[in-house]
Amino acid sequence: MSAPFELPAEDRRSSPRTGYTRAHWEAVADGLLTSAWRWSTPGCALLDLPGRPSRSGVRSDGLEGYARTFLAAAFRIAGSGGDDPHGLLERYAGGLAAGTRTPGRDDTESWPLILGHEAQGQPMVESASVALGLRLTAPWLWRRLDPGVQDRAEEWLRGSLRHTPAPNNWYLFPYTVAGFLESVGRGDAGTAAARQRALELLEGWYRGDGWYADGDGRAFDHYNGWALHLYPVLDAHLAGDAEALAHHGARLRTHLAGLALMFGGDGAPLHFGRSLTYRFAASAAVSLGAVTGHTPLTPGASRRIASGSLRHFLDRGALTADGLLSLGWYGPHEASLQCYSGPASPYWASKAFTALLAPADHAFWTATEDPAPVEESDHVLALPAPGLLVQATRSDGVVRLHNHGSDHVRPHEGESASDDDPHYGRQAYSTRTGPTAPGNVADNHLSVETGGRRSVRRRIHPLGAGHGDGWGWAASWHRPVFAGGPPMVPGLRVESVTVVRGRHELRAHRVVGAPKGSRVTHTGWATGPEESLTSALRGLHGWDGPEADPVRAPQGTAWTRWAQVPRLTGACGGTSVHVALACLTADADTAPLPEAVDEVRVTGGAVEAVWADGARTRITFEPVEVRHTER
Repeated sequence: MSAPFELPAEDRRSSPRTGYTRAHWEAVADGLLTSAWRWSTPGCALLDLPGRPSRSGVRSDGLEGYARTFLAAAFRIAGSGGDDPHGLLERYAGGLAAGTRTPGRDDTESWPLILGHEAQGQPMVESASVALGLRLTAPWLWRRLDPGVQDRAEEWLRGSLRHTPAPNNWYLFPYTVAGFLESVGRGDAGTAAARQRALELLEGWYRGDGWYADGDGRAFDHYNGWALHLYPVLDAHLAGDAEALAHHGARLRTHLAGLALMFGGDGAPLHFGRSLTYRFAASAAVSLGAVTGHTPLTPGASRRIASGSLRHFLDRGALTADGLLSLGWYGPHEASLQCYSGPASPYWASKAFTALLAPADHAFWTATEDPAPVEESDHVLALPAPGLLVQATRSDGVVRLHNHGSDHVRPHEGESASDDDPHYGRQAYSTRTGPTAPGNVADNHLSVETGGRRSVRRRIHPLGAGHGDGWGWAASWHRPVFAGGPPMVPGLRVESVTVVRGRHELRAHRVVGAPKGSRVTHTGWATGPEESLTSALRGLHGWDGPEADPVRAPQGTAWTRWAQVPRLTGACGGTSVHVALACLTADADTAPLPEAVDEVRVTGGAVEAVWADGARTRITFEPVEVRHTER
């Protein structure tokens, strides 16, 4: 499926893998903006895109449409040195004047006031896009505004400095607002305080390996790239602050060494974490690294990843027939959304147009596309800080992420089964599959069943991660949480270890403290009948048998309307060990799982697997330790 607006002819000489050039990026930005502006109010202050409203309400959604499209327009125009062929700046200037004339009033144009995150918080999110758009286009928009409009805009933006953000990446929104105000000579003690507070929190959230937690808990996802790295690095770049850019840029470089592995051979980012409807925003950090020079990637590899991600979604129906980004992944997909998602939410994808800040003669555009990391060779990368393990196979271009550290449970929150989140609670994610929806069988999940109730996985406690040449491991433990009765069973815990090698995943679990007569189930990858994928799961120890039963997930995933999940079952009680071998592959000639491992021995709580080629893997649980030797 092609975009519903005209794109330039492909250039397979400079872009042999995607065909996309800078002209394609400009054309996509122009097409998205033209389509969205058909839904503006007469005064241009709100873009009321069609669709279900968010929990913040229709007026906030309209501001979201203005702010997020303004960000795309700002990257487009700033990257072209102020060239504005479609007269967009006049519209955004008019909207700014109209929206700030009587903010908070219930009329056709007025913007909602910015309040705290628990009162009316969404406008605070949008204030950052407005401020960044104004900063990027200052020579052509801000400096030509009537002084009264400037004053009103400042007063509205300062609402983000006077109220409390959500306890996560939201602190970077007033930081961005303050950065703009200071850049136009309107800084004061309030802007300085907002920036200092955000930087202090950012330091506390840095966990290493180039990863920030999104707040004080253990939420690690795409917000690292499109928020926690993007705002401080872009701020330092625009300010010409060499010291700040060196500090934040070094972390971005480290982050990109891992993030670059998280795009599949087809250009897809990992389907993991919240706000997935932002889609190709996942590539924003890759482009920012190229623009600022803080990247381990060649310019050709950076463009291949960014253009590959953009094209991936345009080719797969992310746009409606009238050129709007839909609420979903490819087409509309309710299970991919959160309650804060509204019709204009997908336009945070605008952050991908950071790429246009690289001028036309930049190597990002002039170099020939290089392969993405997954196209060069197989990769296994352990990231101990976030507790993640990346497994990428060149032959089929599939990237898998094994999650032993990201849970999105805040430190002050209890663990409730009713809050089960498929986007964090599963043990594995990929660039070719999505989690099944709540109410369907959970994919990539170990569940303890006792008293007729099945458990879910909420808070994840990492136990370590590491990798060698062609193999890697990650481990964690969790307390199973139950619905419809006591939320936990005293003393019950599950310790999980994943060892990857090639396309195979050795999954070992030790269940401790299970009541007598309990059962345990373990599932593999969810795939659909029309997909060119093989999902296999085989029991090696502690199951009723080696063969997995196919279980249906009728609500499907973001890839398929209807999915099937392999599932193993077994008895447990007291302390028991359960070992399985899983595989997700797009290779047509995949060898059956029984041929991959010759023998598994479990003695004294330790697991030893002998692979068919003679390699050996040994897992112990007290303490968790993984040793692997090749033949």
